[in-house]
Amino acid sequence: MQPTQSILSTWDKFQDFPMETLTKVWYNAKGLDKKQRDVSLMREHRHEYGITGNCFDLALWLLDEFKRDGVEAYPIGHDINSEHAHVAVIAVNEHGNRYFCDLGDQWLCPILIDTNSQDYTNEKVEGFFPAAKVQVQEKYHHLQIHYHRPNGKVSSQMFQTVPIDIPSFLKAAEYCQNLIHPNPLLECRIPLKSETAHWEFYNWESFLSTTEGLEEEPKLTGIEEWVEKIHQKTGYHKGFLFDALNRYRDIQSKL
Repeated sequence: MQPTQSILSTWDKFQDFPMETLTKVWYNAKGLDKKQRDVSLMREHRHEYGITGNCFDLALWLLDEFKRDGVEAYPIGHDINSEHAHVAVIAVNEHGNRYFCDLGDQWLCPILIDTNSQDYTNEKVEGFFPAAKVQVQEKYHHLQIHYHRPNGKVSSQMFQTVPIDIPSFLKAAEYCQNLIHPNPLLECRIPLKSETAHWEFYNWESFLSTTEGLEEEPKLTGIEEWVEKIHQKTGYHKGFLFDALNRYRDIQSKL
């Protein structure tokens, strides 16, 4: 189920890339007509502020990096052109095997989805997603993913594995970048003891998911404290964080 080196070497460039909506609200406030950033601009923003973006940003960036590295890849998703849209990438290795790559949900590693491969299993496997075992199975161009949490809870997700053509993908990305939800979100992977845990900041609360379960962290009071905490987790520029979080406060104050 593990990816071959040709795919893993590209994926590993993104190991410290969070998924977040802070960049969306910050960039949206600039008032530009085009809200989806080009990969070249994402790279500039990463260099200047340490920031990444949401699932569309990360998928576009990963696709571009695969292309640079000579790996065939294409976007997939579910609920495209809706507020529930989520996108990921399928990469194809030198043997024609397909691997599901999802930076938006902060997977640890791409996973094999070809059921006819000798390396495939439909059993629960670990080491692919933080604080959960996963099962993947593709039928009739639909990829079903089951997440098995330490407390016994099981959640599921379904993707269409038919490639999304790039014009349609960019149209969906633009639609998504124009949708501003009032609650800030950031997710990242952090090393913790002998595992990689999942840390989430959502609507002024934070949570840590490990193989021992979900831990709700103590609440913070002011934006300055959140700036410091998110900076410690991500390395994001403090000035950027202060700006983006204040914009969310302004949005919520008008509800």
